[in-house]
Amino acid sequence: MSAKTVTVTLAKSPIGCKSDHRATVRGLGLRKLNSSRTLEDTPAVRGMITKIAYLVRVTG
Repeated sequence: MSAKTVTVTLAKSPIGCKSDHRATVRGLGLRKLNSSRTLEDTPAVRGMITKIAYLVRVTG
């Protein structure tokens, strides 16, 4: 059985955001605008996504 995944895309620039929000973006592996990562759907990843929900688009 494969693990569930979620695709996260950086939709808004983290410039001007709090430094811990920028660190969360980097922690998810997002670098440039419109960059995407497919990550395992774990509570830790969900918490990071919730923290920066205004910067990212989530699918899957």
